[in-house]
Amino acid sequence: MSNFKISVRQFGVHAILVEWPNKVDESILDEILQFIQYLKKNQLSEKEWEFVPAYNSLTLICKDTVLDFDYFKPKIKEWYSLIKKVSHATRYLWRLPVSYDLEFGLDLQEISSQLGLEVNRIIELHSKSIYTVYGIGFLPGFMYLGGVPEALEVPRKSTPRSKVPAGSVGLAGKQTGIYPQDSPGGWNIIGKCPIPMFNVKNENPCFVTVGDQIQFYPISMAEYQLHKIEAEVGIYNIEKIVLNA
Repeated sequence: MSNFKISVRQFGVHAILVEWPNKVDESILDEILQFIQYLKKNQLSEKEWEFVPAYNSLTLICKDTVLDFDYFKPKIKEWYSLIKKVSHATRYLWRLPVSYDLEFGLDLQEISSQLGLEVNRIIELHSKSIYTVYGIGFLPGFMYLGGVPEALEVPRKSTPRSKVPAGSVGLAGKQTGIYPQDSPGGWNIIGKCPIPMFNVKNENPCFVTVGDQIQFYPISMAEYQLHKIEAEVGIYNIEKIVLNA
C-alpha cells in the first residue's frame, strides 16, 4: 500500500494531473517514480503515454487521443492503491565540475555579505552537498535540485537578469541548478559548469532524469577551459555512480 493521499484531476483534454501532498519530500518523489514504473509495466503503454514527474506531482499525457477522464480517474486511484514493489529504473549520482571563479560567480560576493559567510565557505558547502533532481523544466534540461544546506538559502534576486549565460550555477531558496542555455533568470549565480546539460543532437538530449542525484566539485579556471573543450568535441566523460545497483 502507498503512504500518501493523492488527488487526480483533468489537465486539458490529453492529460491527467496526479498530485501528492504539497511538500518537498524525497519519499514522495520515490513513490512517484515507483508508481511510474508500475504504470509502465502493468497499465499504460509508453508508446501511447508520456510520464512527467516533478516534486509532488505526476502528469500523465495521452499522446494521440482525447482521454476519457471519467474513466481514468477511478482507475488511477485503483492502480495507486494496488501499487506493488517494483524495481526502480536505474538512478545515478552525477558528479559535475564547477568553476566558482569570481568571473563566473557573479553573485558570490553579494551572497557572502548577505549570509555572513566567506566565499570559500560558500563553495565548500555547495560542493560537498548531494542534491536530488526533483524536476526538469522551465528550460529544456534545467534541473531543479533540492537539498541546499540551510546556511546557503538565499532568496531569488529582486530584479532578474535579462541574460544569464549557459552553464551558470545558481541558488534560489532551497534549490540550486544549472542554466542549460542563455536565458533571463533571477537565481543568484555562484559559478559555471562547462558540461552542457541539454544537447538536441544527442539521442537522449538530457542525460539526467528526475530522481537522479547531483554533486558538484570545484575546478580552476584552467580546468574549466579544458573541460569545456573536451565537452565540445565529445571526449569528456561525465563521472557517474549507480545508486540502486
